[in-house]
Amino acid sequence: METVLLILHYAGLFLILLGSVFLFLGALGIYRMPDLYNRLQAGTKASTLGAMSTILGVGLIQPSWFIKLFIIVIFIALANPLSSHALARASYKAGVKPIITSDTDEYAAVADEAGRPKTEKNTQTL
Repeated sequence: METVLLILHYAGLFLILLGSVFLFLGALGIYRMPDLYNRLQAGTKASTLGAMSTILGVGLIQPSWFIKLFIIVIFIALANPLSSHALARASYKAGVKPIITSDTDEYAAVADEAGRPKTEKNTQTL
């Protein structure tokens, strides 16, 4: 039994270290990316994995907390992607443009139907 607890302890420490690395990389991605949309992508992916790994690592080290921490991990897995999507969509509808522009805007037709204000580049005739 003591061997199993020792293995869980080291697995927990490994997950905490892995989570810390991903959280650092997420922060670095937020700092280094050129525009809002890239920053959202880098921050959300890395922080979701980093937070989940860190919390599960704590759950392995402290087994009596595991159920509560697992519920928090499920909440993070659901809430982080949804919140970043909401932020990106609101930014797009507010007219925030990416740094790297292209002539193609695949989301414009969908956004127009949803009530996005028309701009010069977004005007379409149907």
